[in-house]
Amino acid sequence: MADLDLHTHLAAALAAAPDGPLRVGFSGGPDSSALLHALAALPQARARGLAAIHVDHGLHADSAAWAAHCAAYCAALQVPLTTARVQVSRDRGDGLEAAARAARYAAFARALPAGGVLALAHHRDDQAETVLLKLMRGAGPEGLGGMRPLRAFAGGWLWRPLLDRPRRALADYVATHGLACIDDPANAEPGLARGLLRHTILPQLARHWPDPARALAASAALCRDAAGHLEAEAAAALVTLCAGTAADRDRADLAASLDAAGWRALPVALRGLVLERWLHALGLPAPTRTQRAALEQQLTGARGDRVPRVAWPGAEVRAWRGRLHAMSIAVDPPPGWRLDWDGRPLSLPGGGGLVMQPRSAVLDPPLRVRQRRAGERLRPAGDRHTRTLHDLFQQWDVPPWRRDRCPLIEDADGQLLAVADLACTAAGRVLFERLGVRLCWQHEPCPRPRAIASERPLR
Repeated sequence: MADLDLHTHLAAALAAAPDGPLRVGFSGGPDSSALLHALAALPQARARGLAAIHVDHGLHADSAAWAAHCAAYCAALQVPLTTARVQVSRDRGDGLEAAARAARYAAFARALPAGGVLALAHHRDDQAETVLLKLMRGAGPEGLGGMRPLRAFAGGWLWRPLLDRPRRALADYVATHGLACIDDPANAEPGLARGLLRHTILPQLARHWPDPARALAASAALCRDAAGHLEAEAAAALVTLCAGTAADRDRADLAASLDAAGWRALPVALRGLVLERWLHALGLPAPTRTQRAALEQQLTGARGDRVPRVAWPGAEVRAWRGRLHAMSIAVDPPPGWRLDWDGRPLSLPGGGGLVMQPRSAVLDPPLRVRQRRAGERLRPAGDRHTRTLHDLFQQWDVPPWRRDRCPLIEDADGQLLAVADLACTAAGRVLFERLGVRLCWQHEPCPRPRAIASERPLR
């Protein structure tokens, strides 16, 4: 009966799964052995090129023997197998379990064909462990939603068709078919987080509450629903906060900034989600809750002439003129820097660059590119007035942190020709029109916005 039940369940789940080549993450343990054996009995699974992927972590003395077992198991089922041996970093700060998981999923991503569907044997008891782990880490609705049955992964899909089935159902299937399985002693190691939950915490809970795994899985489903609603609200709020005013909408870097007051006015439940979604869309890491609180505090107490800044590994956010600006952390350029420029793309100190468009031009003699100095004055071509560079930066809305990075271009005699791509003097305009080019200043390492409203990565 367990046999028929699992086959029926997987046949229905497979019919609803995305199209694409089907792969099974196969450890050789009881759960993945049951999943692979049951799928191998379904003609519709074989019609989708059913194959298995085994990851050898190299963490146990018997790992090579386990890989050989998996090869023999798959050969008996006439299912192709790919074995990937990985190196697990022991230097990661989040522990060996997390390091092994990262290495395993990276191997799965490399082995999964384009558009493929990777089936994993996570079940309801695994989901309960995941929810408890997230709870102990202080997660919100998204984390407490646990693992999702289906999510995008490596150009294809990660599929967990057994999340609503208890571990006992898979154990019964293994016993019914007499399947030979690997017993990884790490699964019973109480010093590892999941081992502690599986063999100590959940059994203790079961003494006081019937079927705690079912209850935790039900709570996870409710949290996923709540998280989905919050994510939709956050996506809509982010579009509004990034939109700016009508006068701003042509600015190429607008998506790398958002309305600071509007963000601060969001409900607490949305504030962190919006910030995280915005930064991830820019390819930047999100801050911790402590770092986000520091940003909120600085915004609350900031005077009009201050530029609050909060940084964390890989990113920083600054507030200026009512908007938050996100960027990668760049190295400060050396004071008084100066370079010769022959017209080819030029890398600037501290990041960014200077190029000509639509093509490079030979500059003979070369021009000089340098950092600004105090008190410089400039008369842009076509302007009747000479102004200080400080006033012009204000007029051009150049953020303070970019001003010392802004390249000034002058000729061999020290005559100023241009301030980056912001303005040319009359002499500079004549030169660049004769060459048929215009300057393009590529700012310090700055994120390239992806679709701001796109769905955030899921577990």
